[in-house]
Amino acid sequence: MLKLIYTELGLHMDYEAASLEAVVSQHVILSVRIGRSLHVEMGLASFLLPIQAPGLEALDAALHRYAETLEITCVDAEYVEVDLGGTWMAQTIDAHEGMFLAAYDYETELILHRLWHAAGLPLTSVI
Repeated sequence: MLKLIYTELGLHMDYEAASLEAVVSQHVILSVRIGRSLHVEMGLASFLLPIQAPGLEALDAALHRYAETLEITCVDAEYVEVDLGGTWMAQTIDAHEGMFLAAYDYETELILHRLWHAAGLPLTSVI
């Protein structure tokens, strides 16, 4: 699973071996134990990649398998936007800091992770 962590300093993407259910459960338990609220909802995260990013074409098969939760849209002559469907977790409903979790097959997650790290670009939005 891909874990996108939003902080006031920007975004960091990691690969997480645990399941979505395990990560959400751990955060719910932690929130209850420390007495903090936790908002969890389905959503979308988007990030930009250079249109010439090496390996971008490797996502073609994944785009067909995950047509409802993975999309690539041409933004302009230089960039494409990658939209991921997943789960947003934050302290409040309107928080700008939190964690976004997107689960795909290992190969798709690996490709997305490598592309994002190679591009070195921040995530542009969470819906």
